[in-house]
Amino acid sequence: MLVHEYLLVFGRSFLFALATLLPFLNPPAVAPIFWTLTEGASSTTRVALAKRVAINVGVMLTIAMVAGNVLLSFFGLSLAIVRVGGGLLVIASAWRLVNSPDGGAQSAARAAESFTPEMAKARAFYPLTFPISCGPGSIAAAITVGASLREPDHIVSLVKLVGSLPGILVTALTLYVCLRFAAQFLYRLGDNGTAVFMRLSAFVLLCLGVQIVWDGVHELLLSVLVEAVNGGSAASAQ
Repeated sequence: MLVHEYLLVFGRSFLFALATLLPFLNPPAVAPIFWTLTEGASSTTRVALAKRVAINVGVMLTIAMVAGNVLLSFFGLSLAIVRVGGGLLVIASAWRLVNSPDGGAQSAARAAESFTPEMAKARAFYPLTFPISCGPGSIAAAITVGASLREPDHIVSLVKLVGSLPGILVTALTLYVCLRFAAQFLYRLGDNGTAVFMRLSAFVLLCLGVQIVWDGVHELLLSVLVEAVNGGSAASAQ
């Protein structure tokens, strides 16, 4: 292959990774959830958390893209099982947000005193990174991108991998920007607008969790039906 053909493969891999992963992460929708779960934290703490979450997401997507299929095969897991388990985590987190009371100035002040750096570190991965920012849908999408990297020509596979990594980087940077400026965006909405927006975002997250679980259950049921049909056909043939 010529150099320009490798560059074309690189560009296509970059766009494919970006177009596949970014809609699943949906950073603008994650931002209000991030703001709610870090209520009472200082601006400095929120900036540090946004940076850490973005890094965690980038690392998770890279691992899922490069070694996702290998890890699932090693543990004997299917994507359907990952969807069901991750979807349940999303539902649990969203349910807590939907039923959480609206915090006032006094509660925010009390939370600020108790939101220590240790708490920030503890929340950086769960639930802020997984499953809120990078859920099973994003992981499945990264595994799908990884599957597309396989080519008979090892050099082409390497070029595709190198092209996909910047796509993950841009996705993580987009998430960081949305989380970093979530407070400024919500401040413009006012207290009432922010409360309404939080409830709607939590409800959308709850629906997303149900959808993820249903996708996994639907895939599992289809596999059971296929096995039953194949088993019946084999028995009839005998």
